[in-house]
Amino acid sequence: QVQLVESGGGLVQAGGSLRLSCAASGRTFSDYAMGWFRQAPTKERDFVAAISLSGAATAYANSVKGRFTISRDNAKNTVYLQMNSLKPEDTAVYYCAAKWLSMGGTKEEYNYWGQGTQVTVSS
Repeated sequence: QVQLVESGGGLVQAGGSLRLSCAASGRTFSDYAMGWFRQAPTKERDFVAAISLSGAATAYANSVKGRFTISRDNAKNTVYLQMNSLKPEDTAVYYCAAKWLSMGGTKEEYNYWGQGTQVTVSS
């Protein structure tokens, strides 16, 4: 089992920044690719970003490319999502997720999930 706990969400004005963190425990963190997803009210849970085991490879949804950066610190068992130039449409609950070995772009591929952290961007 892998336990994931997100933090860092909050209320921010449009154009502002937030940094989300996700602390992992349980299995060997560096054996898992990590991803961030988000879910707005009445919408599906959508892919945001993913990072490989070592952090050498990353992937982003088109809607956040150039504004968000995913990173990881395997020594601290933590993955981050730096969010800049935030827009009201980024408002959602953000979830981190762990996937055994390789990166994935769909929620069905991920094995473990955190409880989520709310991000609200005001206009």
